[in-house]
Amino acid sequence: MQFLILAQGASFSPVQLFLDADWVVKGVIVGLALASVWSWSIIVSFTIKLAGLNSNTEKFERQFWKSDDIDGFFGKHGKSDLPVAKVFAAGVAEWRRSTNGKSVDRAGTRERLATAMDASIASETDRLANRLNFLATTGSVAPFVGLFGTVWGIMRSFAAIAAEQNSSLAVVAPGIAEALFATAIGLFAAIPAVIAYNRFSHRLNQYEARMGRFADGFHGTLSRELEREG
Repeated sequence: MQFLILAQGASFSPVQLFLDADWVVKGVIVGLALASVWSWSIIVSFTIKLAGLNSNTEKFERQFWKSDDIDGFFGKHGKSDLPVAKVFAAGVAEWRRSTNGKSVDRAGTRERLATAMDASIASETDRLANRLNFLATTGSVAPFVGLFGTVWGIMRSFAAIAAEQNSSLAVVAPGIAEALFATAIGLFAAIPAVIAYNRFSHRLNQYEARMGRFADGFHGTLSRELEREG
């Protein structure tokens, strides 16, 4: 009967739980809510970015393999911000440096071309993955921050029991509810962040492999050009 009276008289809505919470628990909830909002902004923006990136990369590769003039193609697309275009630009820049002299070291040129484009691939991959660090951090830390709010809420409940010398639900329920709410917010922030981080990491690995395949094909084209010049 006492539980029914409590359930009818108390409000356990999220807003009311936040308003009734201790300032420490409020701080935890606000921090986790902000982390969740920022995580979702990254998720949405990165999803759109990857979709555009793959579409533009496919268009770039299709135009490149149809082109017979590397210098002309470089003049049109060499300054593009597209990651695969930067890999292409790194290869062209190294090609020009290595073949600028009177004698050309073909083996050394091939090695330097591969090194330059591999370095560009690594740099572009790191640049794309930069914002994903926040998702990884949120996914790993948010549950523990929520757990801290849980522990603090339970401590308040025990303090209320000691102060009132009463262990009824009316005394302990508010603190327990706040504690569980902090845990729920922590999981709400962490779960999407972990799922998105794993998904985006997989997509980035695929894109990195795609840039690697392009670099290998371009390296082969330049190697054949070296043989013709030799």
